[in-house]
Amino acid sequence: MVTDTALLKYMQGDYAPAFALWLPLAEAGDAEAQAWIGTLFENGQGVELNLQEAFRWYLRSAELGNRLAQNNVGAMYGLGRGVARDDAAAAQWFRRAAELGDPHSMFNLAAFLAKGRGVNMDIEEAVIWYRRAAERGHVQSQARLGYLLSGNDGIKKNRVEAFAWLTLASQQGAGNALAALEPIVEQMSIEEKQAAEATIAALISSWKRTTESG
Repeated sequence: MVTDTALLKYMQGDYAPAFALWLPLAEAGDAEAQAWIGTLFENGQGVELNLQEAFRWYLRSAELGNRLAQNNVGAMYGLGRGVARDDAAAAQWFRRAAELGDPHSMFNLAAFLAKGRGVNMDIEEAVIWYRRAAERGHVQSQARLGYLLSGNDGIKKNRVEAFAWLTLASQQGAGNALAALEPIVEQMSIEEKQAAEATIAALISSWKRTTESG
């Protein structure tokens, strides 16, 4: 397939040939190709860097339901890259992609909710989205969820869950998670630590089953 050939070219660093293969598909309305064209323009790969063009292609793809493009549109609105900054529009696009199951968008939406960027501040809903992303293996969401469940920002403390999420995040290189984990460990009973270890094992087992079935 043309898309497979284009992706192979891209992975090999042959960006100009990848662009040439994706462009006709993108112009014909292929959402995945449109997202890739946006990526090439955003990074100046095979074409001259052009953030406005990147945004235009991401938006076309996003409007067709491509969740990765939706997240990128949200990010560009949130940063004011290639388009005027608009936090409300960013939050709306993050929500659309999050509802389609994109963990990066879940994290971004949660961050906006936690800070009240473009939406009313709602830390409780932020926790919901951090959790959904964390359960999909999103490391930054695991770290943030663990931090909040440690009793921060008005969230009820849950040492077992905090320990589990912070441990998982720290094992994957999140240094801030390790720093937040230390005071939690000092407060935990043996029973709580055992419960947390069981939670970690169950999550890892669930991810392995998902990976194997996929």
